[in-house]
Amino acid sequence: ILGRSASTHGISLYRGWSFDSDTAITPKICITGSTSASLHQILPWLYYHKVIGVSHFILFVEGEAAKPVVTSVLESIRGVKIIYRTKELKEQQDRSRIWNETWLSGFFYKPCNYELFVKQSLNMEMAIVMAREAGMDWIIHLDTDELIHPAGAREYSLRRLLLDVPDNVDMVIFPNYESSVERDDIKDPFTEVSMFKKNYDHLPKDTYFGLYKEATRGNPNYFLTYGNGKSAARVQEHMRPNGAHRWHNYMKSPNEIKLEEAAILHYTYTKFSDLTSRRDRCGCKPTKEDVKRCFI
Repeated sequence: ILGRSASTHGISLYRGWSFDSDTAITPKICITGSTSASLHQILPWLYYHKVIGVSHFILFVEGEAAKPVVTSVLESIRGVKIIYRTKELKEQQDRSRIWNETWLSGFFYKPCNYELFVKQSLNMEMAIVMAREAGMDWIIHLDTDELIHPAGAREYSLRRLLLDVPDNVDMVIFPNYESSVERDDIKDPFTEVSMFKKNYDHLPKDTYFGLYKEATRGNPNYFLTYGNGKSAARVQEHMRPNGAHRWHNYMKSPNEIKLEEAAILHYTYTKFSDLTSRRDRCGCKPTKEDVKRCFI
């Protein structure tokens, strides 16, 4: 699906998109995310997820992603809603009930990754309301360096995958795979990176533990970043975020299932600039002390 973008690496490829009308889409799937990425990263990410059945995108933008040259293109795409990090948005989020609850309080008033995690949760809270108003059936929180891989469905379609989920299921867990980068000159991660570490949930346990020492190379976490996957939730009353990876409900414990084949492909730090830009965004020094202070 993304193969042609490597050769053109331009915006013209995405002109004249033609997808089903919103009325024909069942179920209606919404992706929400917070991004500061460039247009060259966001566009193929959007296109891929449109092709596999996502109809609606709620994007909270800042930094590079909030520049007019980027947002003017994104806002011209049907189904894409852009929310800017304005003073009014911050004031509205400052009044959120999340600040009075305990489930996220360990991340309050800390720098860098902690601050981002809180911001993502506040954005997700707003996205739930917007998704309900737009008549969405499912909502997924996803970053622009992640692709949903709907393996196990009868066709390569997220829509087909979620259509087959039993009606009594509130949340579907996608274990994440993490990219294993083989070169230091990657320019277009989605088309140039093809090797991934499988999630623990998708590995035979004897294989995982038998090769653990060799695979981890001294990193007890196995993955460089998170390993608990992402999730899709049915849009319903009393929903709330449960961190950036899960959803919850104020009135009940969601009934959830974990998929045995489908996954999130996480293109983690495929370029060295991915790491340095994150560090620079937070004003953190390249010291062990600041790494502990800034990164979860």
